[in-house]
Amino acid sequence: MKKITVKTVVYLLIIVVGLVGTAFLLRWGNKKMLEDSYPLKYEAEVRQAAEKYHVDKALIYGVIKTESDFDPNAKSQAGAVGLMQIVPDTFKWLQTYYKEDNSYTVDNLYDPAVNIDYGVELLSILLEKYGNKDTAICAYNGGAGHVDEWLKDPQYSDDGKTLKKVPFSETNRYRKLVAQHESIYNRLYFQP
Repeated sequence: MKKITVKTVVYLLIIVVGLVGTAFLLRWGNKKMLEDSYPLKYEAEVRQAAEKYHVDKALIYGVIKTESDFDPNAKSQAGAVGLMQIVPDTFKWLQTYYKEDNSYTVDNLYDPAVNIDYGVELLSILLEKYGNKDTAICAYNGGAGHVDEWLKDPQYSDDGKTLKKVPFSETNRYRKLVAQHESIYNRLYFQP
């Protein structure tokens, strides 16, 4: 049997320390890259809306990341505006039924504070209405009217509360992206 020398042990220790150090740097580097791609922009506005409407911050960030990738000037082909991509008709509906101050115009949706407040309020309403986050997210993207119809159809829902299948491919992709972004925000910032 071959005898292990001190020199061999030292070399092995150097290799092990190098591998552990490299793994640490790679993990830290990946986390840093993730943090750059998943920023905590508009923290005060998100925190305030999360507390006001009792909606999880990671979910709010997941929606903003998915909707506009933090571009407050984003405007979709459908006319949705701002960080949380609020459609003007939905904005007017929220102002009429849920807000005391309805002096805002659609142009105010480009203001991050206004957009986040109204977007999170809408999320809160949908979460309460459906009692299921996945269903609420589908309604945020596909519209509550469509989701209500899908929930009545046994092809899409077994219990009238949760969706087993989403007929709009865009909404199906959207709910998966929001869940993915929410999960990453939770891992990076909100879970111990």
